[in-house]
Amino acid sequence: MSSLDKMWISFAAMGFMMISMCLIYVSRNKINNRVIKFLFALVSYVLLIIGFLCMIYIVFSGPTGGA
Repeated sequence: MSSLDKMWISFAAMGFMMISMCLIYVSRNKINNRVIKFLFALVSYVLLIIGFLCMIYIVFSGPTGGA
């Protein structure tokens, strides 16, 4: 995988974590309906786990042999 591909994966992972943070905030402080609150939290935690796994992949895949 090229360095540019790894950069885009890391940007996506950071975006997932930022969206997750916003969804958890909305879920805990702005929504009163329990079903919608649960759905927002579920989506948030799924995005957080996906972002975490992407970052783990980027960190442990090592450097690419660039020019």
